[in-house]
Amino acid sequence: MPLEGVPDERRADLGAPLPDGFGVRVLVIIPTYNERENLTNLVPVVLGLDPSIEVLVVDDNSPDGTGDAAERLAASTGRVHALHREAKLGLGSAYVAGFRWALANTEAEFIFEMDADFSHDPKYLREMLRVADEDNVDLVVGSRYLGGGANVVNWPIRRLILSYGANLYARIVTGLPLRDSTGGFKCFRREVLEAIDLEQVRSDGYGFQIEMNFHSWRNGFRIREVPIVFVDRHSGTSKMNRKIIIEAFWLVWKLRFMSLLGKTVAKDGRPR
Repeated sequence: MPLEGVPDERRADLGAPLPDGFGVRVLVIIPTYNERENLTNLVPVVLGLDPSIEVLVVDDNSPDGTGDAAERLAASTGRVHALHREAKLGLGSAYVAGFRWALANTEAEFIFEMDADFSHDPKYLREMLRVADEDNVDLVVGSRYLGGGANVVNWPIRRLILSYGANLYARIVTGLPLRDSTGGFKCFRREVLEAIDLEQVRSDGYGFQIEMNFHSWRNGFRIREVPIVFVDRHSGTSKMNRKIIIEAFWLVWKLRFMSLLGKTVAKDGRPR
């Protein structure tokens, strides 16, 4: 698909194609709410990385026509799928709906989650996929805080402190071996999502990301962080709010108690 409408600086980030016969099927899940302009710019860049990549857009009935844009991309490429929800139901539930769709409708070996607004640069997909495939890692997390630094651009200092502090808090309370447990740029091996009882994952925003990481870790899957630079959104509205922050604050203690009891959310119902 031609990269018409994609900013020149984003085209330059694509680099060389992935090796022939890379041998994986990849699905990138992108949740949207009022992201029409961002989506039409982002999807061609993602698809341009490799023919094995497909995209699932999970749209929460965006008033700006994002859902219609997703349908047009689907019709023109054959590699884009659109899942429409009736209302704005939250980021966590959007990803859960996307995971369920992916498991039921594709044979994708690697399933990504990423934002629609270019804060997650598509160029990192290649390295995250390489680590998952070649190094046999089950969950690859795009980390803003790997090495103790903060690879974040255009955030006010107050938000940066809040995010860094939230990750430190989550790591201390839950024991998660991650510097960035709240980030939303991740690659799951299919088996991870198959093992987790998604019906029991009901948190949102920061909390959702922490919870999915925790259950992956507690189920014995291999997790690794790779460094990324996070650039604040180009346009649109942030999905973060006070309710999500409070939810995450209490969620980590719930996960801590589950850890002490030797339990996690697994489909077989057994403590792990």
